Amino acid sequence: MYPISQINLRPLFLIIAIGSFAITSRGQGTATGKTTVAEWQYGKNGAVSITYDDASRNQFTRALPVMERLKMPATFFVITGPIKGSKYQGKFIGRPVQDIIKESATVPTNDQNFLERCSAAGYLGYKGTISFHTKAGGAYDSGHRDRAFKLMDSLYLKVRNGDFQPGYEPCPEYLQAIGSSWDDFRKDAAEGYEIASHSITHATMPGLDEANIRYELEKSKEDILNQLGPKYTFSAEVPYGYENERVMQIAYKIYPALRNRMPEPWLKEIDRASRKTPGVADKDYIQWQRGATTKTPLPLMKSWVDTAAVRKDTWLVLVFHGIDSLGYEALNHELLDEYFQYIKSSEDKLWVATFGDVTKYMREREHAEVKSSNDGNGKITITLTHSLDKKMYDIPLTLKTYVPSGWKAVKIKQGNHSSQIQPTHDDDGSYVLYQADPNGAMITLSGS
Repeated sequence: MYPISQINLRPLFLIIAIGSFAITSRGQGTATGKTTVAEWQYGKNGAVSITYDDASRNQFTRALPVMERLKMPATFFVITGPIKGSKYQGKFIGRPVQDIIKESATVPTNDQNFLERCSAAGYLGYKGTISFHTKAGGAYDSGHRDRAFKLMDSLYLKVRNGDFQPGYEPCPEYLQAIGSSWDDFRKDAAEGYEIASHSITHATMPGLDEANIRYELEKSKEDILNQLGPKYTFSAEVPYGYENERVMQIAYKIYPALRNRMPEPWLKEIDRASRKTPGVADKDYIQWQRGATTKTPLPLMKSWVDTAAVRKDTWLVLVFHGIDSLGYEALNHELLDEYFQYIKSSEDKLWVATFGDVTKYMREREHAEVKSSNDGNGKITITLTHSLDKKMYDIPLTLKTYVPSGWKAVKIKQGNHSSQIQPTHDDDGSYVLYQADPNGAMITLSGS
């Protein structure tokens, strides 16, 4: 149960109305007791989620201290294989690799055997083979299948010819993540940071068959579950941001929320590779992903924040990778410090929250039902429910309830928690904004 708190912010206009009172025409007042769910928590204009991929060491030694100082939440999509204490490491699920190597001498790579060969590529017993897996998987996803097949034929020829040194060598992202422990992540989680899955080894999943996709995602989830608990198995990001349909259909069944893609009838998605801006939308929400690179000017990065702050329907999802020369498109932590301070300065308009929390809030709101009644004796009663899994979807919703114009103070009570706040006014009358737990006790409002 979360304490009910006062929120004095600007009026809301983009809201869901599910209740027992009808809104009268603007300017003529709104029925007492009319209650709606605010589009964003605390009645903010928009939302921002700061996310990091790969869990490279500098994210935690350079960027995290900045965020801790500013008291800003974030989501870290971590590669679980290199974490000290992980049970599951990279492996190939399938027949013996020597059989695959032998077969490659007489059967060229084709549609029937590509996924098996690409899945096994990093586990043939030699160093330097993982780059062939990464390149071939990317080519296969982009439709360049002949190139992908040639890369596999070249790899297996080199293996048969003994061109590689024996051993195992993971991808660079895996190596850059070595150093963290589950104790480190338990501490981060206790401070409010979301730790989420980025697979076991950062594999290129369009190049994996189903068994190996499932191993990478399910066993990463299992390690997180065993080390951190079920709260941190909600979100995931398939490596490299791929939106491959085959991969997505498998991943959707394992994780409730993917940053790669979130197909919801009420959500418009703009991925970070797109040059589109939110523009005119015919859906309740817009998820606008932006990924700053070393070539992205800071004024442009700040303009993304400004857009989210004024639109009222936009969830800005920021994607970062490398920090201070370590990792992909590594940004200087001093630049991030300035940028995060800029986001912090807009907290009166923007709800800064983890990827998982924003996802949960939107889904709860879209599945919420609000019923309110006025007993005529100075008391308004409200029930707030949603139809989702109650254990998984436990984020408080922000309600807006219109109260009689004569009320100078409003006591709000839900279960054992209560508070007293002063109403705010808009063109439709006097109202209060407050936090409430869905599927909890009845909410009562009384005035004085």
